[in-house]
Amino acid sequence: MHLFSKRKQSMPTRACIFYKPFTITFAVCAFATGTISAELADAIDRPHTGEPQGELTIREAYTYALVNSPRLEGYAIDIRISEAETLQSGLLPNPELEVEAEEFGGSGETSGFDNAESTVLLSQLLELGGKRNHRVKTAKLGEDVSRFAYEQARIYLLTEVSKAFISVLAAQEQLELLQQNAKLASEALAGAKTRVESGEASPLEQLKAQSVLASEEISARQAERKLDAARRQLAELYGSADPKFSRASGKLRQSIPLPTQESLKQAFERHPEMLRWAALLEQHRQVVALEESKSIPDLTLGVGLKHFNRNDNLSGVLQFSVPIPLFDRNQGNIRKAREELGKAYQNSRASRINALVALTSTHRKLEFLRSEVENIERNLLSSSQSVQEKTWRAYQEGKASYLEVIDAQRMFAEARIRHTETLVEYNKAFFELEALAGRPLSEITSSENNEHENL
Repeated sequence: MHLFSKRKQSMPTRACIFYKPFTITFAVCAFATGTISAELADAIDRPHTGEPQGELTIREAYTYALVNSPRLEGYAIDIRISEAETLQSGLLPNPELEVEAEEFGGSGETSGFDNAESTVLLSQLLELGGKRNHRVKTAKLGEDVSRFAYEQARIYLLTEVSKAFISVLAAQEQLELLQQNAKLASEALAGAKTRVESGEASPLEQLKAQSVLASEEISARQAERKLDAARRQLAELYGSADPKFSRASGKLRQSIPLPTQESLKQAFERHPEMLRWAALLEQHRQVVALEESKSIPDLTLGVGLKHFNRNDNLSGVLQFSVPIPLFDRNQGNIRKAREELGKAYQNSRASRINALVALTSTHRKLEFLRSEVENIERNLLSSSQSVQEKTWRAYQEGKASYLEVIDAQRMFAEARIRHTETLVEYNKAFFELEALAGRPLSEITSSENNEHENL
């Protein structure tokens, strides 16, 4: 599988034009550098059953989730179940030992055992029509279905970890922003008190400053609760109800280009979900073949010896039996298997169409969000920051009112919050697109560049 491969990946040679936090790999994530270190690959083979302490990186979150998450255990059990079914499907029917005694315990010459006849017969069921072969193939395809389902679940788990980790990073950033706003409001209140005491401002200005400080402190406390909820959601994904890590370590943005829709669709063809459907359809075809083979009667062959007590002679016994398929030729089960194959085919078509629609819409959403972030950074964020700084300096020099300071500070804070929220939305959509494509987007883009270089 391409997705989640431990091999090193090279970043595209062209300039990166946007932001991406981390790229999912088979066991962990590849950062925007596109390279997974040997230490990180080795870390997957080491147990991570304890609670993460201190700062938590996205790579560590991936590792703990893969090792400890209860979400994957059910899929792992399904694989073991299918392996057991494969083992059972290949076993031959047990032979039967039959012992028979007759001509005794009656009347006259058969009153005793002198004229008794005893038979020992060993019989074996011989399956005809390739039943065992079809049964084994069906079971082995069931293993493939279970394994692809596990890979698909692993992709979605890592996607959820990525999105939860981004939520923690964003909550941390917003908390720091609101705490900074509260600090500025406290400084402004101190300045307002000084201005009121010196007669340069009315008491109303101090009251306004107190009101702003109270509002900012409330917002900061709300951000603390939001951060706590985000931390718990992340911890739940790696099997913990109470997070022990101090903070999430990472950045909300990393540079990486988006691949084309055509490249995404090509990668999608190797997605575990598509491979699972292919294996499932082939399994249904084998079930049809198996049910059709059951219309061919099986042969039971027996060999043995017969002993005659009256003269102590032995004779051989050969026996065979075969059912006559006069009424039951397994017609119902054959029809059922064919209908189930048709149903699975239609379900696979619907799943494919839905996934491709989601792939296209998510790609378009990312393109829009990319331009949105660039617009916020280029226009809203820089201008609002400049206004806040100039207004604060003017206020300290007595050239601006406190109301103007409040408006400028609120405008800059709203711009930063909007910037963070848009980045979070972009990153989450980015991870969803990787999950839909089934491969890291950096790897897909790198393949695009290699193809262009070979032209």
